[in-house]
Amino acid sequence: GGIKMITEIGIVAGDIWHFLDEHGEVMLSVLVKGIDRPRDDVLMSLGWLSREGHVILQQIGGDYKISLKSNV
Repeated sequence: GGIKMITEIGIVAGDIWHFLDEHGEVMLSVLVKGIDRPRDDVLMSLGWLSREGHVILQQIGGDYKISLKSNV
């Protein structure tokens, strides 16, 4: 049920954070391939991360550019 999905979003969010930390700014398609998670899970986790102020999402045509928000 619901609690498992929340846990999954948290786990995928961690994967996203580590990937961005290593690779810098990437396109969504690269991120999905890179962390090898279902696209829906990645999108939900990205929504959560951006709401929490951890990532920056920029729409570019039909794709998205994603980067970590630096804490500097």
